[in-house]
Amino acid sequence: MADSCPQEAVSRRILRSETVLVLALSLGASGVSALISFVGSLTKPGGLKDQAATLNSSYAPGRPWLDLAWQLFGIATALVPVALVAHLLIREGVGLRAIGFDRTRPGSDVGRGTVIAAGIGSAGLAFYLVARAAGFNLTVVPESLPDVWWKFPVLILSALQNAVLEEVIVVGYLLRRLGQLGWTPMAALVASSVLRGSYHLYQGIGGFIGNMVMGVVFVLLYRRWGRVGPLVAAHALLDIGAFVGYALLAGKVGWLPTL
Repeated sequence: MADSCPQEAVSRRILRSETVLVLALSLGASGVSALISFVGSLTKPGGLKDQAATLNSSYAPGRPWLDLAWQLFGIATALVPVALVAHLLIREGVGLRAIGFDRTRPGSDVGRGTVIAAGIGSAGLAFYLVARAAGFNLTVVPESLPDVWWKFPVLILSALQNAVLEEVIVVGYLLRRLGQLGWTPMAALVASSVLRGSYHLYQGIGGFIGNMVMGVVFVLLYRRWGRVGPLVAAHALLDIGAFVGYALLAGKVGWLPTL
């Protein structure tokens, strides 16, 4: 009995270190990178809206097969932190099912995700256009890939990778660990939402605020449903719409900003 408190302290210290390391290997590092990028944009001559933030670009211009290899490599390696989280949860004895990332409710997850995406997508696009017009946001270029046969499959895979990485780590894993560390529900919600906003800061203030608000909504929905599945579906649909929609509409409609 006398050893229970020291053992509990050790366990909490291990969980704290584990959480920091997972974030340092994934979206926490992306947040720092986005902050540095934002500072660079602020200190660059010209307004933010006259600068571009490109999301999916070519790694080997003029060499499509090499470019494809790099694209697939980047998508695969970006998912390694998710594999690490799965390993840690399995070692804990629960697995990804504990955060609702499994195949037990595919219809419900996709249905709920579609509704979420429809609501957030329209509001998010309107907010981006207003923020850019006000000079608070860079011009976001969702893709600048060459017109090759693998362009749209890679854009869809990139969207799926973003969705899985962000929702599994920033919502499911982080909220579970912060709860185990004794954080209050409100503190955990703020931490998750600010983290989501932070790694979108490279887009500007609008990207930070918009994604932070989205983070609040996603945390509340996760707590209601106990599953990240619908959030992954919603995020994937949002990114597919942004990436593929931009590829099809850029330069053809007047309301879509381009550089």
